[in-house]
Amino acid sequence: MDTEVPFLLTGSVDDAGDAPLAGVSDFRGRPVYRTSSGGWRSALFVTVLEIASNFASFGLSANLITYLTGPLGHSTAAAAAAVNAWTGTATLMPLLGAFVADSWLGRYRSIIVACTLYVLGYGMITLVSSLPELPSSSLDDGDLSPRPSSMKIVLFYASIYLVAVAQGADKPCGLAFAADQFDPSHPKESASRSSVFNWWYFSMAVGIAVAISVVSYVQENVGWAIGFGSLCAMMLCAFVIFLAGTSTYRLYAPNSDAESPFVRLARGFAALGRNSSFSFGRKSGPHPADEDSTDKVLSEEARAVLRLLPIWATCLAYGVVYAQVTTLFNKQGRTLDRRIFGGLELPPAALQTFGPASILVFVPIYDRVLVPALRNTTGNPSGLTLLQRMGTGMVLSLAAVSVAALVEAQRLETAREHGLVDDAGATVPMSWAWLVPQYVIMGVSNVFTLVGMQEFFYDQMPSELRSLGLALYFSVLGISSFISGALISLLDRVTASGGGDSWFADNLNRAHLDYFYWLLAGVSAAELALYLYFVRSYVYIHKRLY
Repeated sequence: MDTEVPFLLTGSVDDAGDAPLAGVSDFRGRPVYRTSSGGWRSALFVTVLEIASNFASFGLSANLITYLTGPLGHSTAAAAAAVNAWTGTATLMPLLGAFVADSWLGRYRSIIVACTLYVLGYGMITLVSSLPELPSSSLDDGDLSPRPSSMKIVLFYASIYLVAVAQGADKPCGLAFAADQFDPSHPKESASRSSVFNWWYFSMAVGIAVAISVVSYVQENVGWAIGFGSLCAMMLCAFVIFLAGTSTYRLYAPNSDAESPFVRLARGFAALGRNSSFSFGRKSGPHPADEDSTDKVLSEEARAVLRLLPIWATCLAYGVVYAQVTTLFNKQGRTLDRRIFGGLELPPAALQTFGPASILVFVPIYDRVLVPALRNTTGNPSGLTLLQRMGTGMVLSLAAVSVAALVEAQRLETAREHGLVDDAGATVPMSWAWLVPQYVIMGVSNVFTLVGMQEFFYDQMPSELRSLGLALYFSVLGISSFISGALISLLDRVTASGGGDSWFADNLNRAHLDYFYWLLAGVSAAELALYLYFVRSYVYIHKRLY
């Protein structure tokens, strides 16, 4: 008779009388036992919290540019630059959060701090968005339309950057803390530990898709304060649920004595400066006879990191294109006919759901169909090498931004044909479905490039510097967001300097987002060529990746 394995790990006869788990304690520092801690019963509390935090994060970011250009009165260029700056900060903050968690706070306390900041940040956003606008004091041009006060704008930015700090404390700890609840040396728990990663990312994608579609609709059709307030309420409920599982959590003490990987890398560069010359992509030559063993190790680690920098740099153009999904793609959609089912109008941000939806559809196709087919062709167990996978995604992102340029050119032509060029609020008689291909292609490109980057930078790092692999991945997206914001601000000033319309004019029917997209396509093509050049000379650390 078959024995059914329970979904929740509640222990077994084998586990009865087990000694306390080594190196693990509860939140009060007391020993913990397998039968009363960890497993799915603990991981589910953490998963609920992380689904809520992702739901809230995307509920804020997906429609942020609309709030900035609407109630806060920003220009399109200023709003896009502001969103990119905030996104860049939120993306880079986990690097600091990981260092603090590993060195001092530990993952559990870092998550507690993050949740507190989340509730405070989203609460402030809700409060600020409910404040009434003040009548304009500008009497010289006769404009008495309501405008937000400077204090309201300052408080709003303080609130969203508080959320960015919260993400810095939460993102590097959530999945890791859920994985901590499973003992890799225990057969049953080890199997569950592997499956938690699969379900984690699946649930994240579902949560993101729901957040983008539902929250954006509430924000625009019911009220911004109610939309933001729902994010605060969700985080508060998730925080309570997370705290409810406290007595079952397994906590690992932070290692304050461990050397920071950044400090170790700095020592490596110093050692490298004292030693032989460096050549990208090639294994290092012999060391001087008088070089001690420590310098040898440190300089080899520094060489390994330097070999990754050309690949890292040529990923930045991809990140700049990626940054347009929540900004300019969104603004494109606002001008189109977004009616479905007769009269229901989609909020522009809801179109972003085609990104995660395409990921959910394409991942099983890639895993079950493309990888086996490519494996037979290339002889590589993974179908493609990591660099080939990343390059494929870059080609797709180039295709996505090119499609976006063509669609925008068609939108502008349609606006001209119908005499809508000077009507900023007009709906161009062109279906929202025109934007679906660029969202879908960009979503599929994420499966190749984003996943490939995570694995590549992690795998190709020396084992002592593995956490820097995460740093390189996050820094691509974070720095690319800053580059995107700076580029938009610069082009806005340059293209409007002669008295003409900016490429990012508030009236998109007089703007030229298509020119900007073609510029990004050209930059992407140039960086793709550089990427292919560097890839040809790159030597993998592990032969299995050839």
